[in-house]
Amino acid sequence: MGKTILISSDTTCDLPKDIVERYGISQIPLYISFGDESYLDSIEITPDEVYKRYRESGVLPKTAAVSIGDFIEYFKGLLTEAENVIHFSLSSALSCTYQNATIAAEEFGGRVHVIDSMNLSTGEGMSILYAAELAEAGTDCEEIVRLVQDYIPRIEGGFVVDSLEFLRKGGRCSALASLGANLLSIKPSILVRDGKMDVGKKYRGKFKAVLGKYFEEILADGPYDSHRAIVTHAGCDPEIVDFAYNLVKESGLFEEVLLTRAGCTISSHCGPDTLGAFVIRK
Repeated sequence: MGKTILISSDTTCDLPKDIVERYGISQIPLYISFGDESYLDSIEITPDEVYKRYRESGVLPKTAAVSIGDFIEYFKGLLTEAENVIHFSLSSALSCTYQNATIAAEEFGGRVHVIDSMNLSTGEGMSILYAAELAEAGTDCEEIVRLVQDYIPRIEGGFVVDSLEFLRKGGRCSALASLGANLLSIKPSILVRDGKMDVGKKYRGKFKAVLGKYFEEILADGPYDSHRAIVTHAGCDPEIVDFAYNLVKESGLFEEVLLTRAGCTISSHCGPDTLGAFVIRK
C-alpha cells in the first residue's frame, strides 16, 4: 500500500490526461451506448467518434451511470494502493452515479469518502484538483473532505451553446425553442446552479462575438480566486478555442488558466460547438 490518500473521480470531470497523471488521480468511466453497443467513456470511444456516428445515423448515444457492482470492484482495487479513497462524482442532480458510488462505499468501513461535486465537466474537475493539491501538501483525509465541501459552492461557470441540436435531440430543449433560437441566431448560456443545468442569459449573433461578450461579462463579475480558471470546449474550431482561452489568459486575473476538451458524456449532451469556463468565487 503506497499512498495514504488516493483521489478518484469519474470521467465526466474532463481533466486532461497530463493533469490526471501529474496528481495520480484514478478514474472510472461512465458508459456510452449506441443501441446494443456499449463503450467506456473516453477509453473505448472518443468524442469525435461520437460526433461521426451521430452524423452517419442521426441518432444520439445514450449515457449510463457506473453500476454499484462496478464501483465495488473499482474501490476494492484502489484500497490495495491507498489507506483511504476520496472519490468525486458528477452532480447527483444529473446522474445516479453519485448514489451508486455512495452505496458501494458502504462496503469499505469508512475508507471510501464519496463527494457530490454538485457540478459537471471541469466544474467537477475544479474540486478534484483542489483535493489533489491538498493531499499532495500532506493534509489528512478528514480535513480534505471538510475543506472541499466548503469549496464546492464557490465554483461557478457554464457554457455557451452555438446550436441547440444536441440538447433538443437529447430531450433537454423543445423543438419549438430550438427552431426559434436558430432563426434568431440566439446562443444560450447554460449555467450550473445547485448541481443542475439551467438556462442563463441568451445572446444573439455569431458564436465568436457571443463568446467575447460572454467572457467579458464573466471576467467583470469577480472577485475570483486568482489561483486557477479552466476553459473547456466540446470540439470547437481551434480559432474559436484560442480566442476564448486568450481572453481569460490575458485578463491577468488568474495565475493558471487550463484548457480542456470535454469527454464523451458531456459532448453527447451538448454537441461540438459548446465552450465555457469555470472559476472560483472568493
